[in-house]
Amino acid sequence: MQIVSDIQSLRELRREWQTGKQAIAFVPTMGNLHNGHLKLVKEAKKHASKVVVSIFVNPLQFGPDEDLDAYPRTMEQDKASLAELGVDVLFMPKVEDIYSRGLEQQTFVEVPGLSYMICGASRPGHFRGVATIVCKLFNMVQPNMAFFGEKDFQQLQVIKAMVTDLSMNLTIHGVPTEREADGLAMSSRNNYLNEEQREIAPGLYQLISNMAVEIKSGRRDFSIMIQEYRLRLASIGFKPDYIDIRSASSLLQPSHEDKELVILGAGFLGKTRIIDNIQVEI
Repeated sequence: MQIVSDIQSLRELRREWQTGKQAIAFVPTMGNLHNGHLKLVKEAKKHASKVVVSIFVNPLQFGPDEDLDAYPRTMEQDKASLAELGVDVLFMPKVEDIYSRGLEQQTFVEVPGLSYMICGASRPGHFRGVATIVCKLFNMVQPNMAFFGEKDFQQLQVIKAMVTDLSMNLTIHGVPTEREADGLAMSSRNNYLNEEQREIAPGLYQLISNMAVEIKSGRRDFSIMIQEYRLRLASIGFKPDYIDIRSASSLLQPSHEDKELVILGAGFLGKTRIIDNIQVEI
């Protein structure tokens, strides 16, 4: 595995691969890799002869009161895990190279509509930061395909929309959420949970799973369900952010014609924000 930190070296490698007409898969991450990240890499290897993984903790997607400085960084462990999987290149750019004119002067990419609802309403500017860094990384790596986890379902839809709207020549693959034995979606932020919070955390997935069962059984009073399950989320120890039911394709409120829905939930345990989702076909 080659470790590259500067854009020019990455582009030189990219030109070599292009000459050999080798398909390139890309997995962007913020590091502190867990089995969910590694699942993305394994999927990427099934589809391409070359795999690039990036590790970059992106300051542009963190709000002023969020956990940028505390975000877990496990670089040596991450390098070993990626090397073991046979990743071809680990790209680790520096903040000053990515945002050479500073964050305030940075040209940004924003996907309207999708970026402002659900998680976007709770974290203003977050998806602008995500879209901007992913666009920049796509321009640097120039992959044929990129892989993202479905745990961040709204993020996946934002990135798909950006790729379509900007006529980017690559395919986006969503990969199903990797879970712990008790159902908790794997996330780097799970490391923040204390023992008591860790016991409570799978409750979000259990609740939205129950919602999915009810919907599949024919329940359609979605607004009442949402209020009911928000109260249930609070009753098990979460500070609810939201629970919602949306069209899986548009993330808009579902119509009678929608047959593919997604249940999305988010809540806080202490300062740690847990998110999850389940797709439901009716």
